[in-house]
Amino acid sequence: MKQLANQLKCEVVNHNNYIGGRYSVLSEVGMLPSELMGLKPEKFRQLNNLIKNKKFIDALITNVSSIIFYLKNKKFNSVIINYDESSTNLFNWYQQLVAESLGKKKLGILPIVSNMPKDNHSVMQLYLDGFQKNFFTFFFVKEKNSIKIRNNTILSDYEYLKNKDLNKIMYAQKNATENVFRKKNIPFRSFEINKRDERSLGELFCFFILETILIGKCLNINPFDQPAVELIKKETKKILI
Repeated sequence: MKQLANQLKCEVVNHNNYIGGRYSVLSEVGMLPSELMGLKPEKFRQLNNLIKNKKFIDALITNVSSIIFYLKNKKFNSVIINYDESSTNLFNWYQQLVAESLGKKKLGILPIVSNMPKDNHSVMQLYLDGFQKNFFTFFFVKEKNSIKIRNNTILSDYEYLKNKDLNKIMYAQKNATENVFRKKNIPFRSFEINKRDERSLGELFCFFILETILIGKCLNINPFDQPAVELIKKETKKILI
């Protein structure tokens, strides 16, 4: 690609070869596209401020400690209960980050993304009453301009939906689900995003990256390589030659 760019006399932005794909989200690989989208890269990249933030560090330490505790108690499935459709790609990235970084030496975490409210009527039954090998992350983004229910279309049995918007209804469902999880002593943590912007997304990127690296170090795993995936690449090449 670089040879082609040079031939076409294009401007080239070099990527540091020591930054792996799943960790490159805050590098030029992720920030150049964000700038082209009209976003501000400097607002994403705030690690220097975050590591001085006691609340951020305390939350990081608490979450890493809890996850290590779950792993020691044979809970290997990390289920994301996602109430925000627009965050689907965020959790596709998170899934790769966790699985590829920690799935080594017969250890690791299986990240499962469960999208709500759809999964309330399918796998939620298993989460609540099935095998107890999971720990959960609830994720919700508060939207100011959510679609409102039309009052004149509501049947009398559903009067409680009057003057509610879809975000409020979803939020009520999330809180109700968390209440049931508490009653059943099912382990979970909860992220609520007040504003969808570069700063909040950058903080999430930093949190999940640091959390994954620290878990890897606690498990004596190198979180930066992916040797098993490389085996498949080599085997595929053999077949094609």
